[in-house]
Formats: sequence, structure tokens, C-alpha cells
Amino acid sequence: MASPAAEGEAEGEGAMAVSAGFAELERQQQLLASCTRLYRQLEEHFSSLERGLAARSDSLRHKRRAAEARASRGMEALRRREESIEGSVSRALERLEDGLAAAAAAEAAAPPEEAAGVAESLRALCARMDSAGFFGFVVARRKEVDALRVEMPPALKRCVDPAKFVMDAVADVFPVDRREVKNPTDLAWACVLILEAAVPALADPDPEIGAARPLVPRAARERAREMAREWKEAAERKGGVEWTKPPDAHAFLQHVATFAVAEREDRGLYRRIVVSFSWRRQMPRLALTLGLEEDMADIVGELIAKGQQLDAVNFAYEAGLQEKFPPVPLLKSYLEDAKKTSYTVSDNSSTSSGQSGSNANKKEQSALRAVIKCIEDRKLETEYPLEDLQRQLEELEKAKTKKKATSSASSGGSSGPATKRIRASNGGPMPPARAGHLTNNACVSSTPAATTFVRSPSHTSYATASPNPYDRPVGHGLYYNQSPPMIREPYVYPAKEVTNFAPGLPYSSPPMSYPHAYGGYSNGMGAYNNGMAPAFHQAYYR
Repeated sequence: MASPAAEGEAEGEGAMAVSAGFAELERQQQLLASCTRLYRQLEEHFSSLERGLAARSDSLRHKRRAAEARASRGMEALRRREESIEGSVSRALERLEDGLAAAAAAEAAAPPEEAAGVAESLRALCARMDSAGFFGFVVARRKEVDALRVEMPPALKRCVDPAKFVMDAVADVFPVDRREVKNPTDLAWACVLILEAAVPALADPDPEIGAARPLVPRAARERAREMAREWKEAAERKGGVEWTKPPDAHAFLQHVATFAVAEREDRGLYRRIVVSFSWRRQMPRLALTLGLEEDMADIVGELIAKGQQLDAVNFAYEAGLQEKFPPVPLLKSYLEDAKKTSYTVSDNSSTSSGQSGSNANKKEQSALRAVIKCIEDRKLETEYPLEDLQRQLEELEKAKTKKKATSSASSGGSSGPATKRIRASNGGPMPPARAGHLTNNACVSSTPAATTFVRSPSHTSYATASPNPYDRPVGHGLYYNQSPPMIREPYVYPAKEVTNFAPGLPYSSPPMSYPHAYGGYSNGMGAYNNGMAPAFHQAYYR
């Protein structure tokens, strides 16, 4: 029979074995849980890879189908072009003969350009191939731009060589301004107008092909490429296309599109220009003409990210992407952003001049008018009714009118000269600020002089001239640049009084008392308690 000590040892060993078994079981359980977790992570990883591969496969499949469709359309277009060559050549020769005959007739009996209308003058200039006179005529008739836009395409068809004529016409301004006297300074708008009008004039006479095949001679095409390269080099010297003027960049894109000299390696440049100046009306059409069809979706997304939803709508409609980018949510987002911006401007700017609220009101009105115009152009009235927008526009206009009436009433309804402020105690005019601190031994007269009241050159007070009344050209240096800018001459002693001045002697007390409001001038501009310069007496305006 076992002793009690042996039995206790056996029980202890059994307990230790059970405890070790449970510890092993727990370890195995943790290992199994870790393996299960790793398996699930790997499964999710491989599932995401499969989904990504499937998505890329679908994208490649769609791109391949689109490429095949484009290739098919391209081959069909090439086939039609090849078949139409003979007919196009014969039509071009007929048009050339008609142009020569018209030029001879115009040379024989050309009416004076002053007496002729726009159409007749343009036709006569084109028939004579007078490119310099043509450009000057367009610049001189800027107010008749609508008539020019209509009459220039048929007039350019009368040119013997329209491509050469157009490039000669714009050569003094585009690609760089070579004029000795740059007056007027900006003539890029005329270049854009002429280059746009040249598109139908250079179009193939075949009715089925038209502008898809511009008739540009090889020499003219090489000259157009050289002009485009010269513009790019000039833009790079200025710091890049983003630093060029919008009309100049527009003229460059229109030049490339008109003469069909787009380069594949320059597509990035074209896209940068299109996005930078997307608000111009012709940019969506030019983007497609320059071969950016595949980038249009990315361009629309970029415009939306930049807060240019209205431009994004125009690009989406031009590229046929209005289903992918619904226009109504974009227009609503555009109005919300415009309203937030106007509120921010109104809250952050000072109300001393009253200009901030007026500018915010104008910005919101402009946004509403732009959205209404877009809805009418795109026929979106059923999806986005105009009643609410028109009511908001009317309320803003009423608020603007009410604010104007309130401002006029508060100012006394007078827009005349500045009110006379303060005279000296002896009836003389109040001298300008710091008039006693003069240079070159000149000082302000303390003797009343005969005052000649001259009407102020400007009836606008310093408080309403601009939001920042001190952001103006400085006045006469005699007053340490703190006098109003309208003061032209120092207010000094007569010559006989200046000669009697003895340096080192104390000044006598002036017979006039300076009001407390003017006492702070010697402390700098911080003395203005209300942030506005006082209006001086009219006698100090010369």
C-alpha cells in the first residue's frame, strides 16, 4: 500500500501534466487563430488583385474596342479622301480661276474703302492680296466685330493663296509683336478673329470632307510650323505658357488648329493651355481639334477639382461626356461655391467704403447669369427650372438698388465738391498737414492771404475713392509725402516775408488756432481715428 507522501507526489505530477496540457492547447489555439488571420489577409489580398486585374482587363478591352473603332473610321476616311482627290483638285482649280477673275475685276474698278461697306472692302482687299491693308481694316473696324466674323470667311475665299495671305496679315503681331510703335498694345484678338475665319476658307471644297482636310500648301505648312515654334520659344522665355496673356495663348492654339500643324509631342503643352484658359468660349472645340479627345474626361475632372464647374459643363458637352458628368449637380455646386466666396469676401473686408458688399453682390449676380445662360444654351430647363434662379437674381438687383438709395440718402444726396471744413480764426483757409515743417527754409504763411477758390479737380472724397484711401500716389515732397495728392504747390510766404526770416529766432505765435482733429498729423497716419484722411479746403487744390 502506497504511503501518503507518494500519493501526494503523484497528484502533484498529474496536476502539472494537466496544466502543461492546457498551456499547449492554448498555444495551439493561438497558432491556429494566427494562421486563420493570415489566411484571410492573403485571401483578401489575392481577391483585390483579381478585382484589379479584372478592372484593368475591362479597361483594356474597352480601349481596344475604341481603338478599333477609331482605326475603322480612320481607314474609311482615308478611303473617302483618296476617292475625292480628283474632284477636290478640279474644284480648287475652278475656285482659283474664279479668284483670279475676281481680282482682276476688283483691280479694274475698286470702290473707295471709305464709301464701301465691310463686305465689299474685305473682298476687295482679299482679291488684291493686300494683307497689310486687310489687317489694318480689321483693327479699325473692331466695333463691327460681328459683321467681320460673318463677312471674312467668304472674303478670304477670294484670295489666290489664303494660307499665305492670313500668315502675312498676322505676321507683325503673331507669333511675336514686331511693331516699332505698339499702339494699340493688344492686337491678339484680331489674330484670333482672322485665324478663325481662315478655317472655312482653307477647307477642302469637297462637301463631305470640308474642314477635315485643309488645303494648305507644303511651303505654307512649314512656315506655320516655324511660327508655332517661335511662339513656344518666346513663351518659354517669359516663364511658361501660364504667364502668357490669354489672347496670345488662344491665338497660338487657333494658329495650330487652322493650319493643321499639331504635333504629338506638344499635346501636353496644348492641354496646359486649354486648362489654364478654360473659361474662353472656344477652348473645348480647340481641345478636340488638337487631338485631346482621350484627355477630355481627365480635363473635365481637373476642372471640377479646381472649382471651375461651369467650364467643366462646357467641356463635357463638347466631348459628349454629359452622362458621365451630369451638368445639373455641377451647376448647383458652382452656385454654392460662388455664394460662399461672396459671403467670405463680404465678411472679411472692411465696411468703411461700402465697396465690399457691392462687389460680393456683383459676383453672385454674375454667377447666376452665367448659370442661366448655360441652362438656356444646353436646353436644361426641364432638369433645372429657371424660376428660382431668376427670382434670386431679381432679389440681388433689388438689394443693390436699395443699398444705392440708402447710400445716396446718407450722403445728403449730393455728389458735388467736398464740403468746406474749417477756417482759421481770422477767416483764412486752413493750411495743409504739417505745413510748418518745411524744407529749404520755406514756411507756411501765418498772415491771411486773399483766397482764390478753385473747383476741385476731383469731387470724390478720400473716404470713397478706393477701399484703401492711402494706396494712392504720394503728394508733394515738401510735406513729407503726407499731404493729399491733389496739392500741386506749397503754401509759402511771399518772397518779401521769406527774406525777413532770420534763422535761430523764435517763431511768433500764429494768429490762427489749429483744431484738435489736425493735431495728430505729426504722429503719422495712425492719428486718423476713423481710418480716413480729412477733406481739405478747396483753396488747397490747384
